[in-house]
Amino acid sequence: MVHVYPLSTKEYTPGLSADFWLIGITFAEIASVTAAVEIIAAILCTRAPGMSLAKMPIFGWYMLVTAFMIAVGFPPLIIGSILLEIERVLGLPFFDPAMGGDPLLWQHLFWLFGHPEVYIIFLPAAGMVATMLPTFVGKPLFGYGFAVAAVVTMGFISFGLWAHHMFSTGLPTVTLSLFSAASTVVTIPTGVQIFCFILTMAQARPRLTVPMLFILGFLFIFVLGGLTGVMLASVPFNWQAHDSYFVVAHLHYVLIGGMVFPLIGAFYYWTPHFTGRMMSERLGKWAFWLMFIGFHVTFFLMHITGLRGMPRRIATYPEGIGWDRLNMLSSIGSYILAAGVLIFVWDFIAHRWRGPLAPRDPWKAGTLEWLYAPIAPGHNFHAIPRVHSREPLWDQPELLENEAHEIEGMLRDAPHGRRETVGCHPVSGEPLQIVRLPHPTWVPMITAFFVAVSAVALLASFYYVAAAALGTTLIGFAVWAWEKSETGQTVDTGPEGILPVDIASRLGHTYIAVIGTLLIMVALFASILFGVLYLWNVQPDFTRRAGDPDLLWTVLAVVAGAALTAMAYLARRNGYVLYDIVIAVLAGGACWALYQALRPVTPDQTALAATLWVMAGFVAVQLFVLGYWSVFNVLRKVFGLAGKGQRIPEVNRAPYALVTFLMLVAAAVMLGAPQLGVFA
Repeated sequence: MVHVYPLSTKEYTPGLSADFWLIGITFAEIASVTAAVEIIAAILCTRAPGMSLAKMPIFGWYMLVTAFMIAVGFPPLIIGSILLEIERVLGLPFFDPAMGGDPLLWQHLFWLFGHPEVYIIFLPAAGMVATMLPTFVGKPLFGYGFAVAAVVTMGFISFGLWAHHMFSTGLPTVTLSLFSAASTVVTIPTGVQIFCFILTMAQARPRLTVPMLFILGFLFIFVLGGLTGVMLASVPFNWQAHDSYFVVAHLHYVLIGGMVFPLIGAFYYWTPHFTGRMMSERLGKWAFWLMFIGFHVTFFLMHITGLRGMPRRIATYPEGIGWDRLNMLSSIGSYILAAGVLIFVWDFIAHRWRGPLAPRDPWKAGTLEWLYAPIAPGHNFHAIPRVHSREPLWDQPELLENEAHEIEGMLRDAPHGRRETVGCHPVSGEPLQIVRLPHPTWVPMITAFFVAVSAVALLASFYYVAAAALGTTLIGFAVWAWEKSETGQTVDTGPEGILPVDIASRLGHTYIAVIGTLLIMVALFASILFGVLYLWNVQPDFTRRAGDPDLLWTVLAVVAGAALTAMAYLARRNGYVLYDIVIAVLAGGACWALYQALRPVTPDQTALAATLWVMAGFVAVQLFVLGYWSVFNVLRKVFGLAGKGQRIPEVNRAPYALVTFLMLVAAAVMLGAPQLGVFA
């Protein structure tokens, strides 16, 4: 993952291997932020009736915060990877110091992603612990509200820590002090969660099942990893331990203890849902103890090796300098750890035919996923009951007293066989609508294939193939969403009465999804803006060497964007086709004006000029999306697919237009700032 200029350039890394890696990691990150939008919309808008945010299972909170962190934390790496790929393919000097660039810009963009990523890995695993632990203690999670507040706080603080990975890069003393303090402060919400887990166990004697053993292993290992994290937050100690095996040990204590142990415990806990059988308690305990002992033998000794001066990323070293025996013991420990992992893998494979059949709610849990038999039908919930607490199976025993087909709830008798669920109020959890999904289709898979083809063709310089694949992709998006609107229909849900299908509202799932998408777009734009401001700060002599943008065209682009935004908000009221046409024309006009504004600027002359072109290009992509969206609306209305009185596209498009306009204004300010004497 580490790229250092100039080793990452074509000169030192020839061929296409690095290009495919960069495109691959970019696509993986895009897939992740897309999944984040799905998670945000699902958690906020499709909970069970009566499940307010205060009654939501704790795992929902952990995943909600994680999804928001992905939406904000992954875009910097997306931008960094794209900039590096553009530099390799087009030769634009983003990271070349001789042309106003800076290799540390890559480090900043990477660690803006990299440190939130640590918590993005940890939080889902901690959410699993917070869900499983009450089951084996037989009591609700202690301090639910404190745990939720700690998770949200950790999500915010995690974005202020990235530079503690860069203490040895020559940052100013004030910066070192601030990031050192933030790195220490993050232990507070982490400690709150750990104490909530400990006090939950203090309420009753836990059942020492295999998942519970892995929870205990998580607590012990992760706390030790957190203590070494506090040590590394100290700047003088960090300078000594940086890039040593002490950091390797810390990393594994945090990630294996904080993610792998809870994850394997979760496999033992939730596997009955997927296979209908229980995994072996005997093999599970063997796996746990071998992994626990092997882990400490492997990685605890690395703290000592690191303090004795052994650096990371070396394959050989001289004898007799105090590392030999420690590394030998670590190697022995790694085999013990691997033996435990192999037993777990064997248990997971073999239980499919040897494991006992799992009964309904085999762990006596309180959460709703255990309402039905371990292997749920294709539709998952036959009926969606109203809930009154965070542990409905404990507080509403009648749910388990009835047979699965006798459970009362929403959509029990829905006759049409569509894929649909309840859409709720994002805060109160009260039912608002029926969320109806599209019919099953291969179009998304085919469209994704052509996205990949377009990327590979670009790398191979098959530009006509890339253009054809990209055009097919746009057609695929349109075909996928071409179904006739069902807004205005109603469904009799049973106990909750009649609800509309797919409402056009700011409380609807599609609107929430658009807001989540805009959060990602703002994070992407902010990453580019960070690059512009950073290069202005570290290389001010290169500010105007590549030419000045045309201010008149810049102003015209802003005017077109303002008019576009006004049209988008007017279109929410009546949805006239004329509004869609005007928006598409204005989007195209704003793109053209941006291009004309930047024509005097030569992007291959300085890093700042290249970054300004990337910023303008990103805004142009958003304008293209608005134009494409509007043309698609026109076609649906012409062919009678929009539905009578439908306003969902118009309601959702308005905030997208507003945010795009604000990004356009920010880009215009950056384009005009040098000529106006700003940042001089």
